Amino acid sequence: MTIVLAWTALCVLAWVYQDRLIFYPGPPPASTPQSVGLEFETVSMSAADGVQLHGWWIPASNATRAVLVCHGNAGSVEGRLDLAALFHAWGWSTLLFDYRGYGSSAGHPSVAGVALDADAAYDWLAARAPGLPIIAWGESLGGGVAAGLSLRRTVAALVLESTFSSLAAVGRGAYPFLPVATILKRDLDTRAAVSQTTAPVFILHGKQDATVPFAHSKLLIEAARGRKEHCEFQGGHNGRGWAGDPAAVEKLRRFLAQ
Repeated sequence: MTIVLAWTALCVLAWVYQDRLIFYPGPPPASTPQSVGLEFETVSMSAADGVQLHGWWIPASNATRAVLVCHGNAGSVEGRLDLAALFHAWGWSTLLFDYRGYGSSAGHPSVAGVALDADAAYDWLAARAPGLPIIAWGESLGGGVAAGLSLRRTVAALVLESTFSSLAAVGRGAYPFLPVATILKRDLDTRAAVSQTTAPVFILHGKQDATVPFAHSKLLIEAARGRKEHCEFQGGHNGRGWAGDPAAVEKLRRFLAQ
């Protein structure tokens, strides 16, 4: 009986505090894109529920693409400057933004809230660069955010970097002793979104990923029904191992440039 009561109490705590288990917001950025030689503009966006969001607009001269980066569940825009630098070198503009509760954005993160944040960031970008093809880039948890966004907005391509098939699936792997599907208030079902999107899908995943096992990427690429490509690389969940692999970088560039 004691074990049952303890398990029940643990389930209740996981339900109440699940946002703290999912999201790990970083503090306001200590550096800016200027630290990597990029000119930028600090922007403010308002989500549909009124939450104010912070972002960085990093334009490229005569840009042919714009990339909207939906980052992972930890840190802030500060940790994604390497992506902006890569895209800038390719002649693409970038919008980095922080979800609610992250960096200098107001509010508190939730699965429902970050979806509103992605919509607001996309709408800002579409208004700022009308007619420019928008690539939705999702990093880890942000892949679920970006995949969902691709069902609500028009994107030229969807990139999933080290992304899970669903929040529930990765939760079951991390907490096998909990009824995750029952506890989870709202899932981020990347696989379901990928199976419905009309956008081309490019998947990057490290073979040694211990946080989101490589098998998740196989489920995602199988679910995609349009133009798609799967790129595996040597490395784990963090560190962008693909960025040090010239063949992977060129495969990515070619796919997105089409």
